[in-house]
Amino acid sequence: MSEEKQLVGRQYQDLYKGYYSNADRTTAKREISAVQSVNCIVEAIGGRTPGKLLDVGAGDGNVLVQLDARGVSAELYAVEISASGVDAIRSKSLPRLRDVRLFDGYKIPYPDKHFDLAIAVHVLEHVEHERLFLREIRRVSRYAHIEVPLEHGHINFYTKQTLRSLLSSSGMSVMECKIVPSSLTYEQYLSGRAKGWLKNLVRKSALTLAPAVAPWLMVYNAYAYCECD
Repeated sequence: MSEEKQLVGRQYQDLYKGYYSNADRTTAKREISAVQSVNCIVEAIGGRTPGKLLDVGAGDGNVLVQLDARGVSAELYAVEISASGVDAIRSKSLPRLRDVRLFDGYKIPYPDKHFDLAIAVHVLEHVEHERLFLREIRRVSRYAHIEVPLEHGHINFYTKQTLRSLLSSSGMSVMECKIVPSSLTYEQYLSGRAKGWLKNLVRKSALTLAPAVAPWLMVYNAYAYCECD
């Protein structure tokens, strides 16, 4: 890996080093969001059980907690750029978790095709060099599940079409690409019971009635399930 890429990795490590050290309100939000993310993963893999699953950019492990509890994969692995995130994941003592490693944000420290499925949940929008990141996921895994928010405010902004194009141009074969609204539980956590219910209803209705227009008017998430060979 070049000196420039290593420098980018060090910058991100410095930025996120202590990010997960102290619990705050965003911790509960991430926990709620993880439930929906794993629902999407389960839907995408269609009842299959990957033998080895890698969570790339695993944060403090909330998605791993859900994957472990629901037995989505026989063995779980994680790489994370934040040292505090790695510590948080290890502290959870998840029964199916086999290994968690600190990485530089680009180079995944595992051999080619070591995993049946690699996931990156709300990570790609923060990555400076997207195709380097995606090609590394493609290298280590047979399938990939990528989830991103369709909203401004991150390094990268996506639509369903640009996400599909990015994945395809990174050597992945997109098998499914889907837009989903945030869950009712998530909306109610953020906005209260009544307002959250109304916001969830509006998002779902708009997406059903005007699927091409709704993502330009409101925030949604998108996920893509890809073959990496």
